[in-house]
Amino acid sequence: MPRRAAKVLGEPLFDIRTFGRVGRTDRMRVRADIEQIVRTVARTPEVMVKVSGGAKRVKGAVAHLRYIDRNGKLELQTDEGSTLKGDGIERALVSEWDLESSAARARAPYRGEGGPRPAKLVHNVVLSMPRGTPPEKLLAASRAFAREQFGLQHRYALVLHTDQDHPHVHLVVKAVSEQGSRLNIHKATLREWRSKFAHHLRAQGIAANATERAVRGRSQSPFKDGIYRASLRGESRYLRDRLTRVAEEQRGGGLKATPGKAKLVETRRTVVAGWNTAAQALLDAGQGALAQRIWGFIGGMQPPLTTDEQLAQKLGERNRTRERERRSERTR
Repeated sequence: MPRRAAKVLGEPLFDIRTFGRVGRTDRMRVRADIEQIVRTVARTPEVMVKVSGGAKRVKGAVAHLRYIDRNGKLELQTDEGSTLKGDGIERALVSEWDLESSAARARAPYRGEGGPRPAKLVHNVVLSMPRGTPPEKLLAASRAFAREQFGLQHRYALVLHTDQDHPHVHLVVKAVSEQGSRLNIHKATLREWRSKFAHHLRAQGIAANATERAVRGRSQSPFKDGIYRASLRGESRYLRDRLTRVAEEQRGGGLKATPGKAKLVETRRTVVAGWNTAAQALLDAGQGALAQRIWGFIGGMQPPLTTDEQLAQKLGERNRTRERERRSERTR
């Protein structure tokens, strides 16, 4: 059986470290690996699949649907293939999904303490690609992804947004399936979904890839959505406090060592060793051009940096910009 780009849940999207151990008879696996390698070293745009909110109460589900369809101004497409638009469609959809009954049953103990807490009634999954991706093709790939993952199981609806710098689709999924099972989303689930979504995008003719950050030589771990959005507005107290601490450490002689740095360095060492093994295997197989591209890709990796080190870099860039502006003002 051909190996999928993403293996079973819980395993990496693409484990470059195993490439050199592939047997000669496993040609389909080698072919899948090579296709993934070509996309990765070419820095093909990476898909993004994330869970951003949802709702634990019926009122919240209605409000969330109103937010993503801009109070009925945008078309909302359902799992049954219908298109809804206009005032009041959100409450009608919530009623059709029978979220009132789900809310009555969706109770779970709260960390062993007394009293129940509401479980999620709907999940909000965001599917996106970088700027320049054709929105209609992104929407078509999102429909295919949703149908494959949730069709005839979980009720869902999706909306295309094009009002930001990159097109994205909000996919709202009912947490409890028609068969009564609950959708639990883990990191491994998101890895699998990224691979599937990238596959559907490529079927639409869009260059798309799905790999782990470490395999691409990226060490940055993004802040949580709320922190990131607040930082863009200059309102993130968490980020402001962290920047202040980093600046104080720099003035005091340098950043303090963190346990995460050693882990980043070791991960990078393992990844580079895996890429080198893959390059040598390809060279031995007569694919020297691809091997050279891999070595060029390795050479282009930036050093692995912790979040504090990245913030220190941004502070340095900001300070240098301010100094250039002051010099420019003095010379006028």
